[in-house]
This record gives sequence, C-alpha cells and structure tokens, in this order.
Amino acid sequence: MKYLLRSLMFVPGHNERLLNSAVKSKADVLLLDIEDSVQPVENKSLARKMVKQFVEEGKFINHLVFPRINDRESGHLLKDVEYLSIKGVDGFMYPKAKTGQDIYFFDKLLETIEYEKGIEIGTFKIIPLIETAAAVLNAQEICKASKRVIAIAFGCEDFIADLQGIHDHEHESLFTPRAMIAMAARATGVVPVDTVHINVHDLVDLENNLIIAKNLGFEGMLILNPKELELAHKYFSPSTTEISNAKEMLRLSDEAEKEGKGVALMNGKFIGPPMVLAAKKTLLKHELILKKIINSNNI
Repeated sequence: MKYLLRSLMFVPGHNERLLNSAVKSKADVLLLDIEDSVQPVENKSLARKMVKQFVEEGKFINHLVFPRINDRESGHLLKDVEYLSIKGVDGFMYPKAKTGQDIYFFDKLLETIEYEKGIEIGTFKIIPLIETAAAVLNAQEICKASKRVIAIAFGCEDFIADLQGIHDHEHESLFTPRAMIAMAARATGVVPVDTVHINVHDLVDLENNLIIAKNLGFEGMLILNPKELELAHKYFSPSTTEISNAKEMLRLSDEAEKEGKGVALMNGKFIGPPMVLAAKKTLLKHELILKKIINSNNI
C-alpha cells in the first residue's frame, strides 16, 4: 500500500473559488475535473490553465492530484494530458473505460508523452472510472491492462443510466456492481473506490452507505462535498481498537514463531496467515494517515 485513498474529492477545474477551497480540504486525493462538471465546452481550456497554475504554484502539496480528463472519444484527451503531465500531478482519472483496451491505449499515450518530455516512464498513474455495464463486467480486465492502475472507482449514476435501471432509495440496485468492482480490484491488487453519495446533505444515508462499502471491501469513496470527508475518513481509517489489536496480533505471531510454535492464539482464537497479513495492512494504512497528518502540520 503506497497510496492513501480514503477520499477522492471532485473539484471543477474552472472554478477558482472551489479550487482555493480544495487547497484547505482534508481530502486524500483531489480529482481536478476537466470533464463532466466543466461546462460549457469552452471552459475546458480555462480548466486546464487553472489546474496547471494551482499545481505549479504548489498549492496542492499535501494532496494526491489526479485530474479527471476527458475520454478518448471526446476530442479533448490529448490536450488534457499533454498540458497536465507536469510535476505535482500524480496521475489521471480516466472516465468511461469500457474494456482493458481503453486503459492499454491510455497507458501507451502516457508513455509517449513521458518519453517526449523526458519524464521517467510510469510516473503518471491511472484510476479508471467504472461507469457502464460493460465496464463492470470487464472490471478485472481493466485493472490488469496497465501497471499504472492503482485503483478503480465506481460511477453509479452513469452506470444506472447505461443499465436503464433505477437508483432506488435503499441502493439495492447498486449492490451487485459494487461487489463485482470490489472483488475485481482486490483480485488484481488494486484499490476499490466506492461511488459518490448523491444526497450530499443526508449524512445518515451516507453513513449507512459507508458501512455497506466497508463490508464489501472498499477502501475509499468518491466525494462531492467536503462535509462528507469526516465520515468517509472515520470508516476508511483503522480505529484505535483495530490498531491495538493488529499490534498485539503481530506481537503474538512473532513470539510464537520465535518459540517454534505452529500457531499463535489471541483471545482464544487461532492467528492464521490471512489475519497476520490483514494486521500488517492495518498498521501500514495507519502509518500513511499519520504521515499525512504530520505533513499537514508542517505546511
């Protein structure tokens, strides 16, 4: 685990007020949007310029920066990537990925640009946005299409429109695709990121969704409003109890190994290899969170 991806917040790239607000936000990742939220089309050029200006001025230094660029059929993709493949940008969110071929194409485009600019090959990472029925069915292929892919994220509203389904109040229509996306990501070693919560003012419903997301294996979520960050971080951060249990589990496991015992016990339960691995991941995530807090205090 190299990246802290509890919260990935969309910020319209042409809105100076919201960009300035994002500078002070506690989001782990800023998805500086050049795509859907930038309308009319003429504003996309402005968005590119403003995002580049903010990045080059070092305003997002304590955030991971992933502009959401336009898809390969938009006519804007090449401009977006050439303009924003700069120091301070960690990678790109690629929208409307339907198959692994889309990501393979984007990987090679990034490779060409990196080569031409003298940037180390593989510098820019990719977070594909899964927002069609085809993409859900091809999620594992999409994850495996490039070593640059560090996470996949679910875009529920576009998915429901493509499915011609209904986003019901209980979110039951989203359960299956969410589970499939989480499994595809975990099966290929990338991070699953849950969909946005449309009713941004309903924090009770947000919390219910976060419980489902965590149970399904998601590691973070897409954020539309800063007021969602506190709850997202609560559910996607290890609790004090989880941290202490992880430390104790590793201590007992190490002790058993040194004493030549086959297994270790904790509270009367066997500590197996999967539990040890989970404990290590918990502590690593805790370290990333502490590092982010320290960096924030030093700015």
